[in-house]
Amino acid sequence: MKPLLKLITEVGPLAVFFIGNAKYGIFYATGAFMIATAIAIPISWKIEGKLPIMPIVIGIFVVFFGSLTLLFQDETFIKLKPTIVNLVFASGLIISRVFFKINVLKIVFDKAFNLTERGWTVLNIRWSMFFIFLAILNEIVWRNYSTDTWVTFKLFGIMPLTIVWTLAQMPLVLKETIKK
Repeated sequence: MKPLLKLITEVGPLAVFFIGNAKYGIFYATGAFMIATAIAIPISWKIEGKLPIMPIVIGIFVVFFGSLTLLFQDETFIKLKPTIVNLVFASGLIISRVFFKINVLKIVFDKAFNLTERGWTVLNIRWSMFFIFLAILNEIVWRNYSTDTWVTFKLFGIMPLTIVWTLAQMPLVLKETIKK
């Protein structure tokens, strides 16, 4: 039950956004997305037993860009959110590694994986590039297609791409796992 609830808290707000847009339009969907995200964070906290850092960070961006969208009645803000979030993530990974010699992925996933330094470094580079790819892809989609297509892409494009990308990293993780 716990994995199902975790999945619902991660995908649920996006599904609310998708359904809200289909039924009532982007502005209603944005408000519903903000509320669903705010509800998902404490549920995730309860499930995990600790503050969910990534959902909180993403939630801050959702509320910030969602508020701008609603305040100015301009859907550009909510469409820019994935681009900016992905660039912030990529920049964080790159800057922390290059300038501070800190591998954020290692800190975040240290309990889940026991990788060599090379493994952590390669994973950091790959995820940095993937976040940049997602930012560029988001820009292409929102600037060249309808709002409905962009919303559909957010749920049925970005999420599956991320899952496939994560699975594609498993050979590296398996190869670079330190055997005990």
